[in-house]
Amino acid sequence: MASTATNLSLTPLLPRLSSPRHHHRRHLATQSRPSALRIRAMTSDFANNFLGDFGARDPFPAEIESNFGDKVLGDFGTEHKILIPKAAAFSLAQQDCSPISPSQPPMSLEDAKALLMKVVGWRLLDEEGGLKLQCLWKLRDFKCGVELINRIYNVVEATGHFPSLHLEGPNQVRAELWTSSIGGLSMNDFIVAAKIDEIKTSDLAPRKRIWA
Repeated sequence: MASTATNLSLTPLLPRLSSPRHHHRRHLATQSRPSALRIRAMTSDFANNFLGDFGARDPFPAEIESNFGDKVLGDFGTEHKILIPKAAAFSLAQQDCSPISPSQPPMSLEDAKALLMKVVGWRLLDEEGGLKLQCLWKLRDFKCGVELINRIYNVVEATGHFPSLHLEGPNQVRAELWTSSIGGLSMNDFIVAAKIDEIKTSDLAPRKRIWA
């Protein structure tokens, strides 16, 4: 995965010394440290390499012949491993829905309560048909309710897991999520709820009254 590298510059490590009494100290320091120009070049190379494709490569033959490994920490024969983050490391909204087997048991109430902390504005309903997620939106008017339903549909269409949407009255939308094939909640319900949470709704909310 390639990233756009940002040019980095490192401020000179040495203070500007203009006083004659510091001339000798400055002379010794510049002999033992690279110049500011060299530091900037090294930093730019580092940024381009580090912010490019992630991973490690084997050393080139010319690098091995130069014994570059003696000048750095570690060894050129060191084993390199690229660690791939597990799905749990990503937020729910970044995960994809998975196929659900009808034989899969529904999520327990304890697990559902733990995942409820990761979504905003949703509550648990414990009904005869099993656990459900529910969210309500108070909007400015009927037109805003229709617009919100369209936005929700556009977001969840790619997941293949759709909520039950209801336009109630002139300005309220109700969404309910559950996995009917297993008679309760699955991880897919929380993933879709998290994706819906990211939908912009501030422009659809009722306008606040300003009292003089």
